[in-house]
Amino acid sequence: MKIKYGLGRKCINPEVPISLAGYFNKRMWDKVLDDIEVRAVVLKSGGEFAAILQFDLLCINHRLYKAVEREVKRAKLKNISMKNLLVCATHAHTAPDVNGDPNSEVFCKFAAARAIEALEDAAEELYPGELLGGMAEDSRFIFNRRYWMKNGSVVTNPGKLNPDIVRPEGEIDPQIPMLAVNTDDGLALLITSIVNHTDTIGGCGVSADWPGFMRRALEPEMAPGAMVLPLIGASGNINHFDVTTDMNQTTYAEPERIGKGYAESIRKVWGSLQPVAGKGLTYTAKKVKSYPREIDAAEIAEAEAIMAKYPDIDVSSPESVQDLTSEDLAKGTPFALKYFANALLKQAAKKEKPEFLLSCIKFGDSAVIASLPSEPFVEIGLTLRRSIFNDRLCLVTSHGNYNGGKGYGGGYIPNSWNYGRGGYEPTPRSSGYSIHTADLLLSGWRKLSRKK
Repeated sequence: MKIKYGLGRKCINPEVPISLAGYFNKRMWDKVLDDIEVRAVVLKSGGEFAAILQFDLLCINHRLYKAVEREVKRAKLKNISMKNLLVCATHAHTAPDVNGDPNSEVFCKFAAARAIEALEDAAEELYPGELLGGMAEDSRFIFNRRYWMKNGSVVTNPGKLNPDIVRPEGEIDPQIPMLAVNTDDGLALLITSIVNHTDTIGGCGVSADWPGFMRRALEPEMAPGAMVLPLIGASGNINHFDVTTDMNQTTYAEPERIGKGYAESIRKVWGSLQPVAGKGLTYTAKKVKSYPREIDAAEIAEAEAIMAKYPDIDVSSPESVQDLTSEDLAKGTPFALKYFANALLKQAAKKEKPEFLLSCIKFGDSAVIASLPSEPFVEIGLTLRRSIFNDRLCLVTSHGNYNGGKGYGGGYIPNSWNYGRGGYEPTPRSSGYSIHTADLLLSGWRKLSRKK
């Protein structure tokens, strides 16, 4: 399949004091370990255009999406608008907080302005190439992080070498679907979809995590000025922690190990990528409405009882959660219990109905890029790839578009059967959407997949 492409990228390292995202506690950035970016890709085939903006950030919330929308309208790009633009994130936990930090709004305006600069660069001149597709595979770095325990409950991140672990609750997805644009000078663009969390470092240093190491390992071996676009698949219940070892896996060496490992697996197969069949591309989208998280009277009463039981524990300020860890959550410490009880009561008062935007870029007859919002569990992505688009090469990107709209900064999207078993992802604090949201999204995708 013949295609034209344009690329742009800009650094979005923070320039103001701001906390890093993705943890319970506040972490003000104090150094840059490696640069974070916003990357822009513009594609044209059969007279139709589509574009992708990807940020090395935790999520694309409503605030950032609207900031991008304002910049796109101001720029007045000839062939690109919000009607054919997919906006997504790599879910980096060592990137600025776009949700709750006092400087989040300032950073979002800055990041959006840089994004449009990248998009303008990408749209300025398009170059010819051939679209290729294929599949790599790597199971070395992925684990379902929710485990059945001997007491019959499910625990998230139960700790390394925990003797009470019985087995993982769910699946993994080691496959790495890929699209690439080949030119006379070699591969100019490589789009991958990898199912893994981007949370390997900790601390207060800015970093693109393992996707950054993967990009930097592959791009020098591609055509001059080439780009790797590392889409993050449905990985809400997947991470890199191997509980069968006591290896320290929260260090800056860990993203290098994982990123270079993925690069190795991709490098082995990129010579065997095959032309994508068909002609032309199409961009389609669909809005899917859901509901706030269902919370019954018994849950509210239990939360109120916990709040009353620990009156001296402060969970109201960011500073109060400096020491909250996943181990605390697994053990159910008094602080963790009150922290989540407080979050449940806040969630119970929420009235806004979340709305999601699903974006679909189809290439000819045999390939598609499909977006999902927030942090969907791996089984949702597997259903999308293997059932809904089973006849096509399907690259899934999570953290797509605006995560449910105003009032929703993100959150996990478990399968309906994950609720009530344990673990923190299905709790109202971490999943503010209805327990039926996964089913609603997949229903939306079944309808969208049938559009011409």
